[in-house]
Amino acid sequence: MTAHPRPRPADTPGPTAAHRFALPAGLLAAVAAAFAYVGVVDPGEPGHYPADPLLRLTGLYCPGCGGLRGAHALVHGDLVASLHDNALAVAGYALVAVLWTVWVVRAARGRPFGLRLGRAHLWTLAAVVLAFTVVRNLPFGGFLHP
Repeated sequence: MTAHPRPRPADTPGPTAAHRFALPAGLLAAVAAAFAYVGVVDPGEPGHYPADPLLRLTGLYCPGCGGLRGAHALVHGDLVASLHDNALAVAGYALVAVLWTVWVVRAARGRPFGLRLGRAHLWTLAAVVLAFTVVRNLPFGGFLHP
């Protein structure tokens, strides 16, 4: 069952363009600032970021291992190195960029953006992350090591 927004009275103005774009613009600014910081402060240099506790304690790669190095490589235009560091994170960055673009297009048209994830979507996402984590820690999954 889909919830629809209540209709506004005819004399009530709708949200202005500034209101419609405020949240997507704020999110873009925050993500751009985070990527800029990771682009400037190299995660490959020791002492800038905390070590991954799972890797440190067990020697196992978590699904996020290599994500910062991958973001650093992506900021510097090296897609191959970024995919090598964490292919799942790169796919996640691309998915977020697509969703953000859809959000902005819908805002430009004055339509709300709603992301409705059902159980099947969440279970699929969990299965992909789990499979990625397991494969990257198996001997034949060396190509997924950061």
